[in-house]
Amino acid sequence: MSLEARVRARAGSLALDADVRAAAGETVVLVGPNGAGKTTLLRVLAGLLPLSAGRVTLDGEVLEDPAARRRLPPERRSIGFVFQDYVLFPHLSVLDNVAFGLRARGCSKDQARAEAQEWLERMGIASYASERPRVLSGGQAQKVALARALATRPRLLLLDEPLAALDAGARAEVRRELKASLGRFDGVRLVVTHDPVEAMALADRVLVLEDGKVAQEGTPSELSAHPRSSYIAELVGLNLWRGRGLGDRVRLDSGGEMLVSHAPVGEVYAALHPRAVSLYRRPAEGSPRNVWSGRIAGLEGEGGRVRVRVEGSIPVVAEVTPAAVAELSLIEGEEIWVSIKATEVSVYPA
Repeated sequence: MSLEARVRARAGSLALDADVRAAAGETVVLVGPNGAGKTTLLRVLAGLLPLSAGRVTLDGEVLEDPAARRRLPPERRSIGFVFQDYVLFPHLSVLDNVAFGLRARGCSKDQARAEAQEWLERMGIASYASERPRVLSGGQAQKVALARALATRPRLLLLDEPLAALDAGARAEVRRELKASLGRFDGVRLVVTHDPVEAMALADRVLVLEDGKVAQEGTPSELSAHPRSSYIAELVGLNLWRGRGLGDRVRLDSGGEMLVSHAPVGEVYAALHPRAVSLYRRPAEGSPRNVWSGRIAGLEGEGGRVRVRVEGSIPVVAEVTPAAVAELSLIEGEEIWVSIKATEVSVYPA
């Protein structure tokens, strides 16, 4: 199984121009800022929004090709879609919600209900078969929506922010269960998310959309090693600057220079993990370092660490322990000194 799509479509002011390829058993996660075109891309693939140009092929079958005047309607595409709010039918039981897609594809009522019951058992929620969706928790509703999508045995599974409706306490557990469920599905999987943890946990490959275009794609480790936009750098938790490499330093586009161990001559990116940023109350001394003063613009707790945003000649984010925050008396609005070792900066061609 494989998906090959050249998607050219319009939705309001958004012009979507993206190529997507995915193999059987591969989970491709779509990320990007609000309005980048992630959900629009899923809707085009599902047939809910027409192509203006391009071609969508699934396992060699052309689903849509405007030049050839071919367009399969959504109900004839072998695609399962899990919407952000799950879209369960409130007047149907959990069992009949899962059976709905099978009935729509011509299964008898008894056969559809029997297969739906099997899917509920696989998902561990068979005890809710006769209940209405209103009694379900967010995690249980997500399982029902996923079971309904998988029951029709689609070749392509689309999930639009499948964990967005869950509270923070339920997300980690449901994320693990979702990853296991996706692992048992041997078709192509495309998942939209805004959550970087979710993206890195679920993805075999990440595709980043910005302004309707693919800004970067690769494995989570490839994106973490070489982000190519400020959005991607923030997604993977890195500082990123663009500038011109001059051998032992980078002249930053935003102003100033940064010492590095090596920089190829030409346009480059310089990336740095926030944990490699040191903060001091007075200028640091020692091995070759980049040292400058700035003002603390914000402090945010994250996973047992504190991210400190520093504004100045070179804006930077540092990541320190709560103990360091107390020891340095870090307070928003106060001056702080920043120090970075040249050897900690990763530089690569832009």
